[in-house]
Amino acid sequence: MNRRGRAAAAAAAVLLAATATVGAAGAPGAAAAPQRATERQARAWLPQPTGPYPIGTTALQLTDDGRDDPWKPGQHRKLMISLWYPTTRPATGEDRAPYMVPAAADHFDSAGSIGQRENGFEPGRTDWAGIRTHARVDAPALPGGKRPVVLYSAGFGAPRTWGTALVEDLASRGYVVVTVDHTYEASEVAFPDGDLATSVFPALMDQPGLDQGALLRKMLQTRVDDTRFVLDRLAGLRHDEQLPSGLAASLDLDRIAAVGHSGGGSAALQTMHDDPRLKAGVDLDGQLHFPGPDGSGVQLPLPTVAADGLTRPFLLMGTQEADSGSYHQQPGWDALWQHSTGWHADVTLEGSRHGSYTDAQPLLPQLARQGAVTPKAVSAAVGDVRPDRAVLATRSYVASFLDRWLRGHDDHLLDGPSPRFPEMRYER
Repeated sequence: MNRRGRAAAAAAAVLLAATATVGAAGAPGAAAAPQRATERQARAWLPQPTGPYPIGTTALQLTDDGRDDPWKPGQHRKLMISLWYPTTRPATGEDRAPYMVPAAADHFDSAGSIGQRENGFEPGRTDWAGIRTHARVDAPALPGGKRPVVLYSAGFGAPRTWGTALVEDLASRGYVVVTVDHTYEASEVAFPDGDLATSVFPALMDQPGLDQGALLRKMLQTRVDDTRFVLDRLAGLRHDEQLPSGLAASLDLDRIAAVGHSGGGSAALQTMHDDPRLKAGVDLDGQLHFPGPDGSGVQLPLPTVAADGLTRPFLLMGTQEADSGSYHQQPGWDALWQHSTGWHADVTLEGSRHGSYTDAQPLLPQLARQGAVTPKAVSAAVGDVRPDRAVLATRSYVASFLDRWLRGHDDHLLDGPSPRFPEMRYER
């Protein structure tokens, strides 16, 4: 996936171009796992969450018995999700949950994987499985009643882990966050039975005459269907005894928002349009228009969320990529803006690139200092904004928005330009 591959629209087209030389490297078994040599591998750390609560996490497989997998016909659609939530006791040392399980980490790190091509790190040089989160696995939920729920979806081709810095921060502030892997689109998804489902998209480049616009529409619809299925299952999870103690009872399904990066941001807003259970949404640099069949131009019609607008609040967060920035620069965002009656705002992070709202921002500079990724690749992924400022801005603006619309707490950060964040351009 190319760094400019940003949405359920233009994202995959650029990914397909970027992976044209990869062939089927993302297919199961096609890329050999790197030899593990932890003592020689680069290590990195996620930034500390800023909220008052320790964090727990648990993973769960969901199977949609009523839907065939759109990428693998003949089998039911299955997904992996993780729940992140406040708990009673902080994780320490080896109690901290791994960032990626070993099978997923090995594939993510392999030559030609979507993650490797997107972020430019040297294969085999980073101990991705050795990165630790700040969460304790299967910890009991913090007592105190129901908590607002946030669905988080990573960008096109990215695993659900690729937004952990933001997700952990929201959980530490008292939210229950559900991260979703979109199987066979994500670079890799590891299931409890040992199955590793890798992305079908590199192999799609072998198909002659591929209609890129149609592929992108299918990808967006699949993500929306996945998200709505997860929403359906969350209601049942309230009585699921397999969840950690107290977690099911803490889900407030009357206060749900969606947050996503790139294609995940596009899907968050489209799902808001299609499903009234979502009360608010944040789109982190995800476009809302499709390219033509050959990957160029703008193909009409726009997604229905852009054509119809939204009646509920949303926040757009752009970067300084050539085809991002203000809503004025994007036909899908501009249409959404003009047609929406709900509260909305748009901010752009100066000096940023498409990866600045993801874990690329805190992790890649650390890896560069250890020689696992070049400074040029880091600049291409996250720009020249200070990593700590980008992380703080992302966390602050997303939390401010969610607090305002799910909790009724307004810190007024989104009232206009803020002296706290001079690097954020604001439009309302």
